[in-house]
This record gives sequence, C-alpha cells and structure tokens, in this order.
Amino acid sequence: MKLASLFSGGKDSNYSLYLMQKEKHEISCLVIMISENPDSYMFHTPAIELTRLQAQALGIPILEYVTKGEKEEELEDLRKALEQAKKRYGVEGVVTGALYSEYQRSRIQKICDEFGLKTFNPLWHKNQLAYMQELVSAGFEIVFTGVAAYGLDKSWLNKKIGVKEIKRLGELEEKFDINVAGEGGEFESLVLSGPNYDEKLVIEEAEILEEDENTARLIIKYAKLENK
Repeated sequence: MKLASLFSGGKDSNYSLYLMQKEKHEISCLVIMISENPDSYMFHTPAIELTRLQAQALGIPILEYVTKGEKEEELEDLRKALEQAKKRYGVEGVVTGALYSEYQRSRIQKICDEFGLKTFNPLWHKNQLAYMQELVSAGFEIVFTGVAAYGLDKSWLNKKIGVKEIKRLGELEEKFDINVAGEGGEFESLVLSGPNYDEKLVIEEAEILEEDENTARLIIKYAKLENK
C-alpha cells in the first residue's frame, strides 16, 4: 500500500516507518506536524526542524503542517494534513509510532476513518525493553535530546544509545518505575541514522539547557548530513 508516515524524527516514528518498509509498503510521504506549543498533547516537538535532513537521508518527500498545538484543536490541523497527504500523494493508509498512548492512537484512528485511510501501529503494546534492544540490533543510531526523570541527567544528552545504556534504563525502570522506552515523557530522542538511511545526520553544534538535576534539553544549533 501507499502510506503516509506521521514523522517526528524520534525513534518511534522512524522504527515504525522502517517496519512497514520491510513489509514492502511504499512510504509516499512523511507528515511532519510542527507544533508551536512545546507541550503538545499529540505531537513531538524537540529538534523537529531536523526532520528535513532525515527526510533527505531517507529519500522521502515531506508534507509539513504548522499547528498551534492546542489540545483537541490540533486534531483539526492533523485532519487537514492527512487530507493533503491523500490528495497530493494518493496514500491509502497512515503509519504511526504509537506505543501505549490510547489518547493519540484513538484520535488518529478517528481521523483516518473519516478519509477511508487504514492505520498501522506496528509498535502498539510491544514489549518496551525488547523494542529498545531491537532498535539497536537493527542498526539505528539514536541520541537523547531531552531527559525528565529520576536517574537521568544531562550526561545522557547527545549520547548514542547502545546495549549498555539500554541495560541501565532497565535498571532505572526497576528502581524508579520509569518507562524504559520513554513513553511517559522520561526522555526524547533523535535518530541520526538507520538501515534505511542513505546518509547519516551529524550534530556539529549543540548546547545543553539544564532545568534541574534530572531535567535537561539538548538544543541543536547546527547539523548536517554525511556519507555513512
């Protein structure tokens, strides 16, 4: 099928896109919702501007749509974006990176139903630890762009996530009851490269804004694509 991928640049939207490509579906476009509200209920906001570079590395056209990010009203903006995806690219379905958020999954489903679009949630209720391990073993390079949980601090930012880091996240899950995949907002991520990337993203300049011991954000000032 020809599919649109709801794409944020983070691990979930990247991996769900990759899984659908492995099943031989065509990802016709990336739908990128640019929220003016950093606390959007529906949309990922950190480093969203880097999705353009990721799209270039993936070789997939983008459809950007700006939303004020106001609760429930942002759904109307998503509706307009998906309507455009269907008209412009002839998509028959939509891929999401939803893991456990029924709030997001049900609202996307409702909009897709209005347009006769099939929804695909390949990560839905996937074992969180196994999912993180799959990401690394599949060859995805991921860094944290934000942390907000006990046990995490600014030292995690701009660090590539590997086996060692996932093991540590599992330990923190047991100790502090955090979600090992960040589903509770414990961290935000950015994919630098993956098996379906023709080029890799390289962060050249960044700074860290620290709110407190366990809350910090990576502000990426300049990034570029390089050969893998």
